[in-house]
Amino acid sequence: MGAQLRVYKRRIRSVTATKKITKAMEMIAASRVVKAQRKVAASTPYATELTRAVTAVGTGSNTKHPLTTQAETVTRSAVLLLTSDRGLAGAFNSNAIKIAEQLTARLEREGQEVEIYIVGRRGVAHYNFRERKIAESWTGFTDEPSYADAKKVAAPLIEAIEKDTAEGGVDELHIVFTEFVSMMTQTALDDRLLPLSLEEVAKEAAPKGEILPLFDFEPSAEDVLDALLPRYVESRIYNALLQSAASKHAATRRAMKSATDNAGELIETLSRLANAARQAEITQEISEIVGGSAALADATAGSDR
Repeated sequence: MGAQLRVYKRRIRSVTATKKITKAMEMIAASRVVKAQRKVAASTPYATELTRAVTAVGTGSNTKHPLTTQAETVTRSAVLLLTSDRGLAGAFNSNAIKIAEQLTARLEREGQEVEIYIVGRRGVAHYNFRERKIAESWTGFTDEPSYADAKKVAAPLIEAIEKDTAEGGVDELHIVFTEFVSMMTQTALDDRLLPLSLEEVAKEAAPKGEILPLFDFEPSAEDVLDALLPRYVESRIYNALLQSAASKHAATRRAMKSATDNAGELIETLSRLANAARQAEITQEISEIVGGSAALADATAGSDR
């Protein structure tokens, strides 16, 4: 029984140390998610107003531009997948990867060739392990992305959308990221960044009953769209990076809280088993003492006779 008791005590110490680590990680994630929420709230109005500006230019002119014009035949598409550099976030990465694979399968069924761009070590590791081709990848900034990181990611995507498909360009640009809804809800989704659907954006951006103004463009609508294209893509990618970062921290906090609670329950279970083992050991010792005392008494009575 003594050996069994030592095993329980050793496991209790191990689980207690793990509980301290998960509790610390939960607190760190809770502090980071608040900062990430603030950044999301600060970047969203800029992205929304920039989308409204692009919509105004697109609807106010007849200019054909990659930003607003749908290709007659879509042959190549780019998919940008946003994951995290670290794990311990529940199903955060697996959900985003699942949505990306479903999107890729749908585009391929439509006869398109898909180029995959990935942010985050988890996504890169998933595709490398399965020996799938990655056009380009970026890592090291998923926890706290900056606008400079968004520009770095957007640069090859803008270059691809501006090229002809015969020269290695793409007709459409899709992004897969995790939208931060609340501390308890984060939703992995896919969105088409380019070409922009003017009708849908106009309905979402303009309040009901609002009459859109007429615009004159200097020097031309095409030049304005050329200037807005990189800003639009960068702002949307930056907002998606921030949403994914906030979602990852919230998922980590929830996963670590669950791990901490499970560790506490396991410690209680092991403590009960250790107490039972200790009581059994005490009971056995008492039984041995009583048995020895009885045997000694019998031996003494026999010698007296």
